[in-house]
Amino acid sequence: MTEETPKIHFNTAKFQISASKLNQCPEDIGAEVAFAGRSNAGKSSAINALTQQTSLARTSKTPGRTQLINFFSLNIEGLRIVDLPGYGYAKVPVAMKQHWQQHLDEYLQKRQCLQGVVLVMDIRHPMKEFDEMMVGWCQATGIPLHVLLTKADKLKRGPQQNTLLKLRKELKAVLGDKVSVQVFSALKKQGVDVLQNRLSSWMLPEEDGAVEE
Repeated sequence: MTEETPKIHFNTAKFQISASKLNQCPEDIGAEVAFAGRSNAGKSSAINALTQQTSLARTSKTPGRTQLINFFSLNIEGLRIVDLPGYGYAKVPVAMKQHWQQHLDEYLQKRQCLQGVVLVMDIRHPMKEFDEMMVGWCQATGIPLHVLLTKADKLKRGPQQNTLLKLRKELKAVLGDKVSVQVFSALKKQGVDVLQNRLSSWMLPEEDGAVEE
């Protein structure tokens, strides 16, 4: 084969479909990476920075408004980015949180083409209850986890690195080589290349080894 290895162009991401339950999701083939995070952790901004688009994932001043699983197709057929519902915000009713959690759990447990989860955390407030739940799920299933410590521009480099190293050590003790952690700022475009490399290594396994942290 003289054909070049395909390359994911994240800026080609296009909205595909929204689903409120598993049977509304696209066919369970190909490869996808899911973004999860508390409603105010900066998940939408991270997806927009990743794809170099301003409004692919809607950002809202009312955390918790996105109640659907949103799928975005990429330039290589069968590859998708998935934006999972954010919740955990105090103003969201308990019943709504439980509804989201049920469908989120079903997606994470049964979706065969899921290659990895990007867990978005505000670097100033890491490892809240939702984050611990997601880490526990990844531990139980063996799905790779990449932690994105967002809003890094809110901290100086010293505190950034302290949080990064502490969290990396804690998570590796639980998940071993199935976890990676990086510092990220959507505002400053810090860490976008590292995130793109991680996702490419998951969705195009032959690119393994091209990831730098």
